Amino acid sequence: MEQSLVTPGQPIKNGSMAHEHSVYMMLAEAAVQAGDEPTLRKYAPLLEDLALRDQHRPYLAVAQRAWGVAHRLAGDYPEAETRLKKALELFEELGTRWQIGRTCEELAALAAARSDSHRAQAQLTRALSAFQAMGARPDVERIQQALEAAS
Repeated sequence: MEQSLVTPGQPIKNGSMAHEHSVYMMLAEAAVQAGDEPTLRKYAPLLEDLALRDQHRPYLAVAQRAWGVAHRLAGDYPEAETRLKKALELFEELGTRWQIGRTCEELAALAAARSDSHRAQAQLTRALSAFQAMGARPDVERIQQALEAAS
């Protein structure tokens, strides 16, 4: 995917070329899923800068979540919490249930890293509710399994 950042985009055939925003967002999200702190630290600031410049709130929220995960992985739990809560706030303002669920899942991972099982379960329950509300079955099943494992 990184190759798309240096591949010329003209002439455009069969659709539009990927913009930096989209590529940085996908790279940051892939790094979140992989728990890849170095890659998060590479692409979260790039995504954040573009999102701030263009006032693109959905991508800003994704960047905040990516930063939150990077800070959690580094053991900087206060900054992780600040970033994840900001991401959640933005996603709630946007009404993006799947993103809310994903962010609550990351807040649960942060709580687990802090050995706060009560808060982790509360965040997983909140994620489950968001995923159920939109019928995201694979996500519902994953969170149900996580809740069962935490019990």
